[in-house]
Amino acid sequence: MLEAHHVTAAAKRKGSYALPEQFDGKVNQPALYHAVRSYLNNQRQGTAKTKTRGQVSGGNQKPWRQKGTGRARQGSTRAPNWPGGGKVFGPIPRSYRTGIPRKVRRLARVSALNARAREGRIYVIEALEFEAPKTSRMAEILEQLELTGKKVLVLTHDHRPEVYLSARNIPGVEVMRYGEAAAYNLIWADALLVEEAAIGGHAIAGAGRATTKEKRVKKAAGKKPAAAPKAKRPAAKKRPAAKAGKKKDKRDA
Repeated sequence: MLEAHHVTAAAKRKGSYALPEQFDGKVNQPALYHAVRSYLNNQRQGTAKTKTRGQVSGGNQKPWRQKGTGRARQGSTRAPNWPGGGKVFGPIPRSYRTGIPRKVRRLARVSALNARAREGRIYVIEALEFEAPKTSRMAEILEQLELTGKKVLVLTHDHRPEVYLSARNIPGVEVMRYGEAAAYNLIWADALLVEEAAIGGHAIAGAGRATTKEKRVKKAAGKKPAAAPKAKRPAAKKRPAAKAGKKKDKRDA
């Protein structure tokens, strides 16, 4: 079971949040590739257009006679080898529409959610309480979660125009409904801020993961004072080697 950061409506740490069963931790890379490729292709308008030699105006008259000039024969000044002539095999308006099976699209979306959950980049907030659009309020929430300057995708339960208007002037922050987020949107974001009612699951009692600042303070407080270096013992003096004498034979004794 994967867990996420659980925060209150005031963006204060509350504990951990158990994600629903669909967060099984599996990431299907091929499905993600096809989903992102399809999404980017479908964003293309396909309106690029060049003119062929038959569509460029002019060039009806032969520039010079066929023989006797010493130059290469030419039939039109709008041929592709002339400046201002037509283009060969240039782009023409077409559709870049790329479709993928529905099951692959769903698998890619679940894989993207699992990838962000495994990295600890999902923040589940109790509710986004905005009576009216307030950009400073949204910026304060992101600052308390240490997400300022990052690409954040805010996922709401329902259509929330006040939340959208509060975040649209903050660079790198996008707002959409949880059910409308595609795999590309989830991969694009550095962090996901999701409402409880949208994602499901349940809260886990206990302290949540500490922020980077909290970790530094805790690490500094837990450091023990450095112990004094131990005095080195004096090296033992070597005894002089005994002179080798002739061993007496027992028979001579």
